[in-house]
Amino acid sequence: MTTYYTNDRDTILRIGFANTKEDLTKPKPIERLSGERATMPSVRILGTGSYVPPKVLSNFDIQKMGLETSDEWIVKRTGVSERRIADPDVTTADLACEAALKAFDMAGMTAREADLMIVATITPDTCCPSAANWLQAKLDAPQAVTFDITAACSGFIFALNVAEQYLRTGAARTVLVVASEVMTRTLDWTDRNSCILWGDGAGAAVLQMGVAGPEILSTHLHTDGHNGQDLLMPGGGSKTTPISHESVDEKRHVLQLIEANASFRVAVRHFVESIKEGAGHNHVDVQDIDWLIPHQANLRMFQSMAKTLKISMEKFYVTLNKYGNISSASCAIAFDEAVRDGSIQKGHLVCLPVFGGGLTWGSALLRW
Repeated sequence: MTTYYTNDRDTILRIGFANTKEDLTKPKPIERLSGERATMPSVRILGTGSYVPPKVLSNFDIQKMGLETSDEWIVKRTGVSERRIADPDVTTADLACEAALKAFDMAGMTAREADLMIVATITPDTCCPSAANWLQAKLDAPQAVTFDITAACSGFIFALNVAEQYLRTGAARTVLVVASEVMTRTLDWTDRNSCILWGDGAGAAVLQMGVAGPEILSTHLHTDGHNGQDLLMPGGGSKTTPISHESVDEKRHVLQLIEANASFRVAVRHFVESIKEGAGHNHVDVQDIDWLIPHQANLRMFQSMAKTLKISMEKFYVTLNKYGNISSASCAIAFDEAVRDGSIQKGHLVCLPVFGGGLTWGSALLRW
């Protein structure tokens, strides 16, 4: 008997006569078949895309704004040298549209062929309609169902996970996932501990079920609402609606990073756990992963992760230095750039670990 397993623990295809001694409940890795022998259909990545605004704000520019800081201080503590800033008339959906068009182009498709569009963001154009609705209009894709996901810096992986479920169940055939943020409009530009970190941009991926091409092996999600106050934007929700002079004066509508040192340690722990979880679920060693493309939060986090996992920093794909932290879009943008510059090659095992406010964290493991 031949048995093929997917990473979906509930899906098994059996051909031939059963071997009664075989444990069919135990998950196994997908068997890689060559030539004309088919594999089980799984979620495939047809195309990726990303976009960052052309305007660059360097550390030296921030220093000129009167902030008590320096390029050396920022780079040493964060790894960020510059970030991209969206023009005042550019929205999250505008950035998402640019990234989406590139992803569709790589996939050889148009937006009219997608039946589901998911946007991960914490900076939507408006609270209502969603950023995904605005994106749908810009792409002229009336046939698609669209909605947003809010999972802070983990949003891209959360959106990939949701897309997986739609595809595996047959509820959707072609899914566009976009992570897009205009973080620089959420900042207190007098707070040197926070405003130096963030930038604007978007990343996207087009997904379908298939038997060939880059494959999403598994995604893993976690949340902890008890520690949501550690990275917080207090204003904008029902607690501070309508907006008042008091809420503005108290800076409730800007991003607040609380207990930064504690958050650093928690983030590193969850990053490491997520990488190990993805590897363990797919029965591979962490050492076998060719590329780690984490949420681009802090270079010192990557160094701590590398030390804990006993892997080389050369396996980390880093865009933090030139783009800063773009929340949900960071991982998606770095992933697209790694694809386009040839860093990711056919057969590579790629892990995308993320961590963000909420708290939220998780990972995706891909086979290119």
